[in-house]
Amino acid sequence: MQSIIERIEKEIAAWAPQPKGAEEVGVVRAVGDGVAEIDGLSGAVMSEMVLFDPAFDRPLEEAIGASSALYGLILNLEEDGVQAVILGDVSKVYEGMLVRRLPSDSSTHAPLGRLLSIPVGENFIGRVVNPIGEAVDEKGPVSPNAFRNVERKAYGVIDRAPVSVPLHTGIKAVDTMIPIGRGQRELIIGDRGTGKTSVAIDTILSQKREPEATRPLCIYVAIGQKESKTARIVAELSERGAMDYTTVVTAPASSPAVMQFLAPFAGATIGEYFMEQGKDALVVYDDLSKQAAAYRQISLLLRRPPGREAYPGDIFYLHSRLLERSAKLSEARGGGSLTALPIIETQEGDVSAYIPTNVISITDGQIYLETSLFNKGQRPAINVGVSVSRVGSAAQTKAMKKVSGKIKLDLAQFYELEAFTQFSSDLDAETKKRIDSGRRMIGILNQDRGKPLPFEMEAVIIFAASNGYLDGFAPADMRATEELLQKFLSREADDVLMAIRGSKEISEETERMLRERLEAFIERTVPSI
Repeated sequence: MQSIIERIEKEIAAWAPQPKGAEEVGVVRAVGDGVAEIDGLSGAVMSEMVLFDPAFDRPLEEAIGASSALYGLILNLEEDGVQAVILGDVSKVYEGMLVRRLPSDSSTHAPLGRLLSIPVGENFIGRVVNPIGEAVDEKGPVSPNAFRNVERKAYGVIDRAPVSVPLHTGIKAVDTMIPIGRGQRELIIGDRGTGKTSVAIDTILSQKREPEATRPLCIYVAIGQKESKTARIVAELSERGAMDYTTVVTAPASSPAVMQFLAPFAGATIGEYFMEQGKDALVVYDDLSKQAAAYRQISLLLRRPPGREAYPGDIFYLHSRLLERSAKLSEARGGGSLTALPIIETQEGDVSAYIPTNVISITDGQIYLETSLFNKGQRPAINVGVSVSRVGSAAQTKAMKKVSGKIKLDLAQFYELEAFTQFSSDLDAETKKRIDSGRRMIGILNQDRGKPLPFEMEAVIIFAASNGYLDGFAPADMRATEELLQKFLSREADDVLMAIRGSKEISEETERMLRERLEAFIERTVPSI
């Protein structure tokens, strides 16, 4: 009995009143270059949102709901205060301004410590938004289905499933040699002006042919791009009907560095919402080189120690925690997927630089676009030797596996042979035949921007090229020949194309019918070429 009384007395002595709606308030000590130093927020945590409020006498709910609400993101915790980057108009923040912590959810009685979150939902499809979920397309505000933290832990190994379902890009060179699966992270890397964005946009356009039930929802994240370029991309996606399943997140070059830093995380968060609904999503980060530069700028302003090339020590972690969020979820988790196509810009083709090597080591392969091939007129300018998909044929249909098995090896041998024969003017017949065959395949793999093909058409064209049906045509005529072949197949072999599309493979009967149609094409076309 005595021990119970002692325990009660101790609890009463330790109790302190906690008034409802208690707040923790700080004050801006200094502000400059988009960073505010704040005193008084002793309980603040990393990545927490805070509210800069010039009128502290109003209720917190009113301050949060105000159209002029200005937020900050805490990125540094120090002994005598915190540092926060300002998510908005820096000129509105001044020394002595009050700063309020926010409740962790919408209830004002919830514990303080709301992490940075953005609105997500189906209503974001077809819209252009900034990294904090505000519409910038002059179509009015977007009504969210939910809010999600921008930073979150990636799914673990147990929650994931192997990547096995193909994501067709509509680009022959990619789908045959560097296949991409749903849930994969495939890097697109190359110098400025080599067609990196074109590969990504063609991939988004290609999804229009997918059945609506299985069509990946696409998120294009423009980081540090010119607003005119982003406007052109949005206009193209709208004209081609791709905005019906696409969201654009933009943080233009004129926006603060913190917005460019947050944009990829916002894109991943929107994509994760769809993935958790059991759907497939595709997110394009264009490009992560600019995000790294923005993060370097923020880190230097926060006076963090610089490392190699003045990047902070956690620059690798920046990209790894972003890209690890892409996954193919297990059936127990709903079976959704988030595919990532990060883009990295190289300088003078140097893939061994700091940021490129970091991202190469994180991703499941890379598509390397080379300036010299681009200048030769090869489109897309893919270097077959350096490009790779670590998922490989596991992300291909049976039809594509059958027709593309040896293409990459044959092309690698062709490039080696072509380089060697530059030193010799007299070639034997066999060598000349192999070189012409390689040039025909290069010609067939060439593809104009904005013209993605359905995978069954890709499979049939590669089948024709690899089985010698186009040997009677000159390598220089491959583009014209392919156009004729596509028209012929659409007109005369529609049943074959539909059979391949339906079964995802080329059966013996389908192959017999295909060979008959290709022989008919040769008979009609060879004399006219």
